Amino acid sequence: MIDAATFKNTRLRGGFVIVSVEFTDEPMVDALGREAIAKTGIVGMKIDLLIRAGLDERELSVTLYHEILEAAAVASADAPASVLDFNEADFERTAYAMHDELGEASPENLNRMLQLHGFGEE
Repeated sequence: MIDAATFKNTRLRGGFVIVSVEFTDEPMVDALGREAIAKTGIVGMKIDLLIRAGLDERELSVTLYHEILEAAAVASADAPASVLDFNEADFERTAYAMHDELGEASPENLNRMLQLHGFGEE
């Protein structure tokens, strides 16, 4: 079972840090006004995640993979070529693949995913 507290202050490849993972029962929408299951705030190298409460374990895991890879790709000053041209569908497809390949999202598996996609240690 995924415990959000295990991600707090997690250092990630690429120099990022997950500051918090929180859950909400409030509806969320993305920048285009579509329903969203997560929002990621990035300030400098710090990442805050807000995720819709009540997701099953698989969807929560996939959401963590998706949000972290997307945040790292967008916020990186020198994103790896492997993620430069990713769109939303690419992040989603990759998140499912990472869940299937690496297992449930954990701090270690998020770093493994970032390593597989070319993010350095920093």
